[in-house]
Amino acid sequence: MADFDIHGIVNALHDVRRQWRAAHRPPGEPNGIAFPSLDAVAAIVGQLKGVLFPMRLGPPCLRQDSENFHVAHALDSALHALLVQVRIELRYSAALRQLGSTDIDGQALAAVRDFGAALPGIRQLLDSDVLAAYHGDPAARSVDEVLLCYPGILAMIHHRLAHRLYALGLPLLARIVAELAHGETGIDIHPGAQIGAGFFIDHGTGVVIGETAVIGERVRLYQAVTLGAKRFPANADGTLQKGLPRHPVLEDDVVIYAGATLLGRITVGKGAVIGGNVWLTHDVPPGARVAQAASRDDTTAPGGDGLGGR
Repeated sequence: MADFDIHGIVNALHDVRRQWRAAHRPPGEPNGIAFPSLDAVAAIVGQLKGVLFPMRLGPPCLRQDSENFHVAHALDSALHALLVQVRIELRYSAALRQLGSTDIDGQALAAVRDFGAALPGIRQLLDSDVLAAYHGDPAARSVDEVLLCYPGILAMIHHRLAHRLYALGLPLLARIVAELAHGETGIDIHPGAQIGAGFFIDHGTGVVIGETAVIGERVRLYQAVTLGAKRFPANADGTLQKGLPRHPVLEDDVVIYAGATLLGRITVGKGAVIGGNVWLTHDVPPGARVAQAASRDDTTAPGGDGLGGR
């Protein structure tokens, strides 16, 4: 039987961990503090998908006459499991900020109740996203196909849930929910991004939407679009300033074609169309069309030049 130096490796790993913690552990973090579970959050999201769309994303044997029973059971299970994870995040956050004793249990319960009450509204937003994808893609044969198969819809299910958690002051859980979809779809949407109804990401791979992006209604993006930051202001000590508005604002009915990169706190006006592979760092007026050749210096009025990549 093979012989390994298990004891030596364990001791060496212990030393590496001790060195890391001594150098990087925040002063308020006690030894052994609990951290939210990736597996638990993934299971919660899986249950919530079945709550939101029981006949399509719920158990395969589900019948309509038992739909409400399933939703009630799955919702109760998911919210209780979420409550555990919310308590963990709030305790972790309080320890990092070196806060005194706070009513963690009361805060957690209020947050999860708020989250549960938001689910009908989240379902309505997702219905608008599904319809936008169905009407916006000639290859879509049914709304069921869109819901079951389109990576943009999977990303938006996660984002709508994650954004609510983010708004409730649970950024860590929100980020975990977002990254589960990022890993599966290649679509990277920060949970802080504000996205209106009827949002459609076609194909989706490589789309990046930053934390402070604001997106209106009926907006359509294609693959490899980036809504990113142009620069990162720093504090006097060199650390990056957090939370500043640094990502684009897209007004209603904007279309952005594949490979376009929009950087900074710029505004793209209502109904504007941005062509493929455009690099854009300035505002765009409503109804304008920005083509690849004109993207660095000017924009064309409505009805002007053709669009790169259309």
